[in-house]
Amino acid sequence: MSTNCKRRLIRDFKRLSTDPPGGISGSPCPDNIMLWNAVIFGPAETPFEDGTFKLVLTFDESYPNKPPTVKFLSRMFHPNVYANGELCLDILQNRWSPTYDVAAILTSIQSLLHDPNPNSPANAEAAQLYRENMKEYVRRVKATVEESWLDPDDKLDDVEEEQEGVEGQS
Repeated sequence: MSTNCKRRLIRDFKRLSTDPPGGISGSPCPDNIMLWNAVIFGPAETPFEDGTFKLVLTFDESYPNKPPTVKFLSRMFHPNVYANGELCLDILQNRWSPTYDVAAILTSIQSLLHDPNPNSPANAEAAQLYRENMKEYVRRVKATVEESWLDPDDKLDDVEEEQEGVEGQS
């Protein structure tokens, strides 16, 4: 593992531990600094309020020059989240900057929950409901909020196995 990447991830973790932004938390897996678990609490006064959404961030050697892969483990009904949990978020794609750290990534995702972009949909059904039938959109989101209280740990095991398989190939 490149020292640059490792140093940066340690710095990101220290910052997140000592000065965490409200409603988010994250930390590396004890045996793998390249794999992080994170939690975003649904922002107040949004349909996501009271939700506890688990995510996994997977870093590779090119971090911080390239963004991590970020995926919701909790099921999410949102215009900018694919069915598999991956996100359509500009800072994780074409607007990435090495100045972003883990706290900035998680804060941006939390903001996306508050303020979806239905014009760049990853989930066409959620985007259409958001634009045309807010009542049904809110009902569907509240169902995912309630589901978020259940434990998706079995999904994390799948992600760890996937990553081990990828590492074994390199």
